[in-house]
Amino acid sequence: MEHIRCLIIGSGPAGYTAAIYASRANLSPVLYEGIQPGGQLTITDSIENYPGFPEELSGAELMDKMRAQVEKFNVEIRPQICVKADLSAAPYHFWFDNQTEVTADAVIIATGASAKFLGLDDEKKYMGQGVSACATCDGFFYRKRTVAVVGGGDTACGEALYLAGLAAKVYLIVRKPFLRASKIMQERVLQHEKIEVLFETNTVGLYGDNGVEGAHLVHRKGESDERHYDLPIDGFFLAIGHRPNSDLFKPWLETDETGFIKTIDGTPRTNVQGVFAAGDVADPVYRQAIVAAGSGCKAAMEAEKYLMSLT
Repeated sequence: MEHIRCLIIGSGPAGYTAAIYASRANLSPVLYEGIQPGGQLTITDSIENYPGFPEELSGAELMDKMRAQVEKFNVEIRPQICVKADLSAAPYHFWFDNQTEVTADAVIIATGASAKFLGLDDEKKYMGQGVSACATCDGFFYRKRTVAVVGGGDTACGEALYLAGLAAKVYLIVRKPFLRASKIMQERVLQHEKIEVLFETNTVGLYGDNGVEGAHLVHRKGESDERHYDLPIDGFFLAIGHRPNSDLFKPWLETDETGFIKTIDGTPRTNVQGVFAAGDVADPVYRQAIVAAGSGCKAAMEAEKYLMSLT
């Protein structure tokens, strides 16, 4: 069985940044890319807000550049997926989908969070071509255009308000006859001149020849007065929550009610000594590439201090 000094699980901005810093600190890191090399950012069509890149680039391009920088520091990158973990005692034990097992002294978990989708085939078809799960990431490209946001909680209302500052018109598609958001968020949405709330409405499909051009909607689905109609839009934003990829580690790590890994005092430290969490798997609030990268840096620095304490 192989023993690794510093194991990094996940390959988005947090994982790649952690690998760079860990390698520079001579921690001999090994990075497992997991199910989606490059993370969620690889499905983002255009990025304009990552510092140091004045020219627009895609999420996939940004992740390719980060990966190349990791390779420059001779970090071993492996494509396997972690399928089992045991954090009950150090060194910690991990199993991967190619039947390999490793132990590790320090572990950085950067497995990210996956956006929840409605489950429509059209969501996959138009991903990056009008479908997005991040208004902050992609809203800029819909200035003075018409967009729709799906959801009825604080996240959806926040996304709608953000987009209303850019778009000409925002529809908020809510399947229930009420908003679940906090009172203040409800008031802001309902009073905003650019936002129209479509209560008791379900999206059953999307259409368009060159990207999203509209949504197929059903009002009062399943009721006697059910009504089908099409809504012309340019962008379709999912805001029904994110699911942190933390299930493997829940038996040992403290998480919130959604599953985001809890960290201690604003650091990447978890309740298990020598195990650190970075990026979206531990971030229910910001979910931005630059924030994830920063947390990856902190995780590597904390791992260095922890490993020094073992000698």
